[in-house]
Parts: sequence; C-alpha cells; structure tokens
Amino acid sequence: MEEKKQVTLGESLNRFGRVSKGSNVFLTILLGIVALLSVIPFILVIIISFTDSETIQKTGYQFIPDKWSLDAYKMIFEDGAVFKSFGTTIFVTVVGTIIGVFLMSTFAYTLSRKKYAYRGFLSKYSIIPMLFSGGIIGNYIVIVNILGLRNSVWSLILPLCMSTFSIMILRTFYQMSVPEALIESAYMDGASEWTIYFKIILPLSLPGLATIALFLTLGYWNDWFSALLYIDSNKIVPLQYLLMKMETNIEFIANNAGKMGMTANNSLPTETIKMAVVVLSTAPILIAYPFFQKYFIGGLTIGAVKE
Repeated sequence: MEEKKQVTLGESLNRFGRVSKGSNVFLTILLGIVALLSVIPFILVIIISFTDSETIQKTGYQFIPDKWSLDAYKMIFEDGAVFKSFGTTIFVTVVGTIIGVFLMSTFAYTLSRKKYAYRGFLSKYSIIPMLFSGGIIGNYIVIVNILGLRNSVWSLILPLCMSTFSIMILRTFYQMSVPEALIESAYMDGASEWTIYFKIILPLSLPGLATIALFLTLGYWNDWFSALLYIDSNKIVPLQYLLMKMETNIEFIANNAGKMGMTANNSLPTETIKMAVVVLSTAPILIAYPFFQKYFIGGLTIGAVKE
C-alpha cells in the first residue's frame, strides 16, 4: 500500500513538472516576443545615434533613416576627454570590484563560521547600515575631512566597495554550498584559515563571487554621484559623469543660443548625442554581462530552497 502511494506521489510530481507541447510552444512564442520588445528599443537608440540630426528634425525617429551621420560621436570624442574618462572608469571598476569582492567575501566567510566568537556582534554590526544611513553629509565629512580623499581616485572606489546585501548573499552561499565536513577535514590536516579560504572556499564559491562581482561592476560603471561630490579635477572624471556634463552643456547651448547671440545651432546634434551617450555608457556592460550570466543565476538562487 505504501509503495503504491509513493508511486502515485512520484507520478503526480513528474506530471506537475512536465509541460505539454502546446504550452511549450505558447510560452516560447510569448517569451520570444517579450525578449524582442526588450531589445528593439536599444536597437532604435543605436540607429538614432548614427542618424543625421536634420533628418531627425524632418522625419523623426526611423529604423532606416534617410541619412546616416557620425556627428554625435565626433563631438563626443573630439577633445580626447572621453578616452581619459574611459580609462578612469575602467580602473575604478576593475580595482573597486577586486577590492570589494575580497573584503565582502572574507567578511561573509567569517559570518558563516558558527564557531567564530564574534559572529553575532559582526552580524548585527553589518546589518545596521541597512537600517540607518549616515546620509550624504556624514559620508562627505568622512571622505573629505577625515580621510582627505577629495580629488582622489580612491574617493570613487572606497564608498561603494562594501554592501550588506552582498555580504548576506555570500554568507548564505557559504552556508549552503560549502560542506562543514570539508572545512573540518582541512583543519585536521593542519591548514590555516587563509589556506582554507584561498584553496577551498574560493574555488567552490565562483557563482556567488561572480554575482557579487557583477553587482559591483554595475555599481562602479554607472556611478556618477561620487564624482559630483568629491571630484573637481578634470583628470580623473569618470565616464558617466563626463557624458552627463557634455549632454547638459550641449542641451543648454542649444536652448539658449538666441540669448547668447549664437547662430546655426540647429546643426547641434542634441538628440543624437543623447542616444550616443546611452550607447557608450551601456554597451560595455552589455558585452561583459554574458560572461557573468552562467554564474549569476546560480549565485542568486543558492539557498533559496533548503531541503
């Protein structure tokens, strides 16, 4: 009788997990349409960035414009400042991601160890910033007055390198994916904490680390607010802040040309520059994302279901 119940339960679970052929076709078409609707706007943005500004004024946005132009990109890359900003942003993103992953992974590993004496204190200490923030003034005082990092590239790196949310993800990842017996056997073989961390924990934690690295990469690449607060020098301006300033300045000139006594401002490719800014700021992330994707889903879903 019990065997029949188990067989019936197994069949019902298998039937629940299967998708009929008609449903599979419907879901495939539906998800394909959703994916297409998500990609089409960005394709249109790319096309507009290569469209002549006068053509946009006459005919509006088109997938196949009457005239192509590189004026928007020529104006953006004209003085070479964009290349310097690219270098600054790449340096900040790479160095900040490495530092952030190292600090948060070591801290999360400490919180995952049940035998660590200060585990409870550090857990509460890390949760406090999620509930209470020091605010912009407090951050500014610490970065500028206490640490003295104004006009320093480290003012773009240090404020974003730690996140309680990411620490909690990694702590759960360690608890669910790293067997306790594996760590105990390493202790018995005489391995130190650093040996266990570098030779056992890190190789087993690639999905979780890749997830945190992706969060950090997106945060550093899209950050412009830190530069607004802490950077006055044009030598270390990040890409996002520079593009925002260029777009604002060009739009201001286009809107106030008459008051300033300027002429021929209809030739300014304001609309195409906006689209070119979007392309330059998002294209590198779109290129890098597929390399993280296979780890990203596994890193987020680990520990979501506990047997």
